[in-house]
Amino acid sequence: MRPVLVFRHSPTEGPGYFTTFLDRHDIPWRLLRIDAGDAVPENLNGASGVCLMGGPMSVNDDLPWIPPLLALIRQAVASDIPVIGHCLGGQLMSKALGGSVGANPVKEIGWGEVRVTDPVAARPWLGEAVPPMLAFHWHGETFTLPPGAVRILDSAFCANQAYVLNDRHIGMQCHVEMTPGLIASWCDTGAAEIAASDSPGVQSADAIQKDLPARTSALHRLADKIYSRWIQGLIK
Repeated sequence: MRPVLVFRHSPTEGPGYFTTFLDRHDIPWRLLRIDAGDAVPENLNGASGVCLMGGPMSVNDDLPWIPPLLALIRQAVASDIPVIGHCLGGQLMSKALGGSVGANPVKEIGWGEVRVTDPVAARPWLGEAVPPMLAFHWHGETFTLPPGAVRILDSAFCANQAYVLNDRHIGMQCHVEMTPGLIASWCDTGAAEIAASDSPGVQSADAIQKDLPARTSALHRLADKIYSRWIQGLIK
């Protein structure tokens, strides 16, 4: 099977549970470390799908890798190669496909429920009669829906938490790929950001790391649903 291209934009924001899931399903993957200087490929020949991870930068920043990556996203969607975006990744997808990215009403850091907004569109990705689900958040910006996309999740602090496009692509503002190790690392490197924020959507590092095994297990149950649907569209 062709590999999934996984784009990492920051050394602290690796693929986490996403590649654990791929390994479990014997799906090959290739990590492109944009933060370490890896070049964005000019085309997707030989790729079965595209996964975009998070990062502290904005898609509106003047960074040399953003325009070619936006072009690659458009190429993937035009070729029916599945794309999945986590946080910054969902924002990159939105901008590439005609949406926009700007400030969220409040900064959101920590655990919070996400709610289904369109049961019909969400059903293939989340199943039937889904109650609010626990997700992880760390963002100050958010995306609009690109043309043709359908919103499937929102939260108390962010209207657009996930959208789907053509039953094949999904962009998320939330993080479903987190592991206990990633969360601990982010709480360490992001301690100053947490301390400087007075947003009602920002939790303390102690609160974030409370009941971590149970919370990440619940998060992975949500990730399993989303990832299981997404891999169905991979190019063999």
